[in-house]
Amino acid sequence: METLRVQLLAEKGETSIPSQYVQPPETRPQIEKPNVKVGVSVIDLKSRTNLLDEVKKACKEWGAFQVINHKVPINLLDDMRRVGRSFFEDRKMEEKLRYSCDSASPASEGYGSRMLVASNDTVLDWRDYFDHHTLPLSRRNPSHWPDSPADYRKVVAEYSDHMKALAQELLGLVSESLGMTCQCIENVVGEFYQNITISYYPPCPQPELTLGLQSHSDFGAITLLIQDDVGGLEVFNNGEWVSVNPISSAICVILADQTEIITNGEYRSAQHRAVTNAGRSRLSVATFHDPAKTRQISPAFHPPRYHPVIYGDYVSSWYTKGPEGKRNLDALLI
Repeated sequence: METLRVQLLAEKGETSIPSQYVQPPETRPQIEKPNVKVGVSVIDLKSRTNLLDEVKKACKEWGAFQVINHKVPINLLDDMRRVGRSFFEDRKMEEKLRYSCDSASPASEGYGSRMLVASNDTVLDWRDYFDHHTLPLSRRNPSHWPDSPADYRKVVAEYSDHMKALAQELLGLVSESLGMTCQCIENVVGEFYQNITISYYPPCPQPELTLGLQSHSDFGAITLLIQDDVGGLEVFNNGEWVSVNPISSAICVILADQTEIITNGEYRSAQHRAVTNAGRSRLSVATFHDPAKTRQISPAFHPPRYHPVIYGDYVSSWYTKGPEGKRNLDALLI
């Protein structure tokens, strides 16, 4: 059954959210807490001084960091945010629904509201999204994407290519920071299966009760994410949730589960979530780089701490059980 779009719920102007969006008390965000903890590192990719040491520290302690001077044109980041926001805010609902994804199939391409759900009992996220299949090129069909604004499809295609190049560069740095060859992780992952998901989080009348995106670690290899200036991304570190401050020119790098397996647990995938707020809508764009479903992923170090896994089996397990932190990855520990 297709869920009502969250944007429509928000536009009704109700003062309380429907019960299916209310998180249990233990997973609700602490909206009012002062956040004084130092957040994820901001790493300058142009500075070669101590670059590998900085990457190593960030991957070991956080599984996430932000990068600046990353060769992706800043105006392209701005364009991606612009066309994404335009789809959600400038088009009538009936136009948007023409692009609806298949709600019965996990991660199908298109416009939806219900992605990270294990069953009908699962608490829903306060967000809508548009998911694009972008790589390999055989999966890329721009006619499945919005045709307005006029440059929407061009921007997404260009953004996809830049993100692929950056993901390759970053996986190279991650490999080298562990003393492996530059190509090591990418060779295990194989050809990238890339999806770009634009997430739209409408204003929420009760942000203290819900989440824009529930706690999870990504199941692929590496995720590259940009936020708008509203902020809302949080990473779990040392028992607490820490905000990732939005920097318009930065790209947030999130290590995913297959990279944790390949690095044999030396580097951890980042558990993260998104919080909402009452006053402003928020937009983020996440670009996922995953192995092919048939690919076997196993540790590059011995003795291995994780069982080898066929990536497609891992994804199926993830969608069957639901995310709930990192329990799918922990199940592979030897």
